[in-house]
Amino acid sequence: MMKTATVYRLRPGWRLQWEEAQGRHVLLYPEGMVQLNDSAGAILAELDGQRDVARVVANLQARFPDAPAAAIEQDVHEFLLDAARQGWIQHD
Repeated sequence: MMKTATVYRLRPGWRLQWEEAQGRHVLLYPEGMVQLNDSAGAILAELDGQRDVARVVANLQARFPDAPAAAIEQDVHEFLLDAARQGWIQHD
């Protein structure tokens, strides 16, 4: 399990962008683009290099009050672990 005090940010050279034509967030990097689902876009939009995992979870719980808090926390943790494994994000 990841530490809730960890602060993540996008990897240098990578950028999150809303793609109007596709109606979704995309992650742009020098060699291409990753199309993101709504959950991934919402989580990555919270990663500013300042907020820790606990704050990201709290912000998403406030933004989506009808979703079970435990489910949001689990989704955030699982997504961040996967995104880190894929090299999309990093922490200090």
